[in-house]
Amino acid sequence: MAHGFSALKEMDLNTFAEYFTSKLSLTCLVYDNRGFGDSNTKEGQPRQEIIPAQQTSDYSDAITYAQTRAEVDSKKIGIWGSSYSGGHVLWVGAVDKRVKAVLCQVPCVDGYSNFNRLIRPDFTSGLNELFEQGPQETFDLNTDYEVRKDRHARAAGKPAGTLPVVDENPQAPSALPTPDSYTFFTAWGKKSSWKNEVTVKSIEAFREYNPSAHIHHISPTPLLMTVAQNDVLTPTDLALEAYSRAREPKQLHLLPGGHFDGYSGANFEKNANTQAEFLQKWLCT
Repeated sequence: MAHGFSALKEMDLNTFAEYFTSKLSLTCLVYDNRGFGDSNTKEGQPRQEIIPAQQTSDYSDAITYAQTRAEVDSKKIGIWGSSYSGGHVLWVGAVDKRVKAVLCQVPCVDGYSNFNRLIRPDFTSGLNELFEQGPQETFDLNTDYEVRKDRHARAAGKPAGTLPVVDENPQAPSALPTPDSYTFFTAWGKKSSWKNEVTVKSIEAFREYNPSAHIHHISPTPLLMTVAQNDVLTPTDLALEAYSRAREPKQLHLLPGGHFDGYSGANFEKNANTQAEFLQKWLCT
């Protein structure tokens, strides 16, 4: 189990893991993505950077580690992901056949389409320039930048440029420019080590990422996709279209509310119980 875009394991993943282990005969391995929270990154790589290929590879490494544990049945491995990592598990479930169950929650399924839903069209050219050049101390996506080129600067060993994950002002540059993202992350920022920044390269990598490209290859591994009915961060219709391309056995669970409403509160029990029933059926028998 790993979290989504910039999020840490203590941001409600512990409640899912505790629910599963209290209801089922299983063990949960919960970790922070590389370069976030308690996880290190490789020497020379910046923290707060999200590269999907690295994070999906890390899922497979986590499976390998889990298989070395005496308390783990190495032939009954399930993977769980939410939001950005909800996309990761679609990819990993398709290519790593050690996986015997895939649970994806409010997944990012198509980075290019998702990017263009989140980012205003009049901001896109400014972001393209930002990817090439890197940020300066103040941001204005409608002007030209007299700044260094981010790629060249990084190649020269200079620090990576960064952007906020969220901003109170929806017209200010940020990775996740939705009001519910700002509410969720700022609340957790006050009570965790979460940091409101990611590298510029992380945003560019997000646009390039298409985790549902191989969703039809997950079968015959069973898939549970949990989709929020009013999700504006990882849009509902994109997730449902991806689900339509998955093959049996598969299960769709629709939750009322928005992207973050299944993590806690009134929806949590229903959400976690459906996931536990899926695990019981496919993994814990």
